[in-house]
Amino acid sequence: MTRILFVCLGNICRSPTAEAVMTRLVADAGLAGEIEIESAGTGAWHVGNPPDARATAAAAGRGFEMRSVARQVTEADFDRFDLLIAMDRDNLRNLRRLAPDAEAAGKARLLREFDPASAGAPDLDVPDPYYGGAEGFDHVLDLVEAACAGLLADLRGAAPA
Repeated sequence: MTRILFVCLGNICRSPTAEAVMTRLVADAGLAGEIEIESAGTGAWHVGNPPDARATAAAAGRGFEMRSVARQVTEADFDRFDLLIAMDRDNLRNLRRLAPDAEAAGKARLLREFDPASAGAPDLDVPDPYYGGAEGFDHVLDLVEAACAGLLADLRGAAPA
């Protein structure tokens, strides 16, 4: 079983979007029993809340269902998950600070590292759409869909045949 935790700041926009996208990609690939997916935030502002209504609407428009409840990432998540995938450099830095040791810190990666089209790009952040309009949520979905497809391909390549 591979366990993945998607991480953003408040766990109501980007990381639950990635969780929903990856969940469907994994299910469509017939791997639902092999890959566990969750999301969390580095901040505690929205703990217990559902995803942002705008993120939920944008995801639903593409057939993705967002069901998560916001929670804050903890040090214990480094034991529980194989990959902790940050949406941007700030959250990646925060994850690495929270990691109990260097090995755990090595589990933290940026989501867009997995998008082949992003190779060599100077900025691998998935921008936070929270303070913008609906187009920001669509842009996040574009980035997340491409990166999650790359992540799934990476996982399948790493899986034993």
